[in-house]
Amino acid sequence: MTALSIVIPVYNELKTIDTMLLGVVAALPGVSKEIVIVDDGSTDGTRALLDSWFQTGELTCASVTRDAAGALNFVTHEDGTPPLSFKYIKHPKNRGKGGAIRTGLAATTGAVLVIQDADLEYEPQDWSRMYPLIVDKKVADVVYGSRFYGLPHRSLYYHHYLANKLISLIFKILYDQLLTDVEVCYKMFTREVLNSLRLTLDDFGFEIEISSQIARNRRWRIYETAIHYYGRTYDEGKKINWKDGVKALWYLVKLRF
Repeated sequence: MTALSIVIPVYNELKTIDTMLLGVVAALPGVSKEIVIVDDGSTDGTRALLDSWFQTGELTCASVTRDAAGALNFVTHEDGTPPLSFKYIKHPKNRGKGGAIRTGLAATTGAVLVIQDADLEYEPQDWSRMYPLIVDKKVADVVYGSRFYGLPHRSLYYHHYLANKLISLIFKILYDQLLTDVEVCYKMFTREVLNSLRLTLDDFGFEIEISSQIARNRRWRIYETAIHYYGRTYDEGKKINWKDGVKALWYLVKLRF
């Protein structure tokens, strides 16, 4: 069984997908990785680029490098290096982030899983604080990243900050769980946790759905760690909006009662 499975939902991320993959590959050196990429109906050239990298839908290599022209090279022979296994799945049309993640999770085989956005807002090196809590110290079944613990993060929209704080506050009250950043991308968990989930939502409500099911199953040991956050503006490609925030509030109540 692969040590770590990384699920990457992708929608129109042509400008960032290559740099993000290099970051994923470089994180946790010494750990074998299964990288499951789900293209959710991209229309900006992302799909064509992914098609060129993963022509058969699967690829195993030892490392990934960037050449002088900026293109990625998948190096197949490198003795003593833990393997990298890529799986590439395409949705015929856009279903939403939750739908892409659910497709990706269903294709994983790893003992530990983590969700990674296809942009550059998150730093895969932060897994070095998350993964040991599950694998080495064995004190956690689930580890959330949190953007509110003091590590460097970009100063952006105040209404996003307020919405995240409000959603997390209501979550704490309804689910009796002291998580500070429910909407964060970085959620790492064991396969046993995944097998307990019954996920159905295709939109950004996925974040509330997975958190509510984890919290209501009282046997999981949940931890949080500080992470970096390099947020982007709407001009730079950010997709979540105020409607998703309203939906999140509705899902908080609906999924609790």
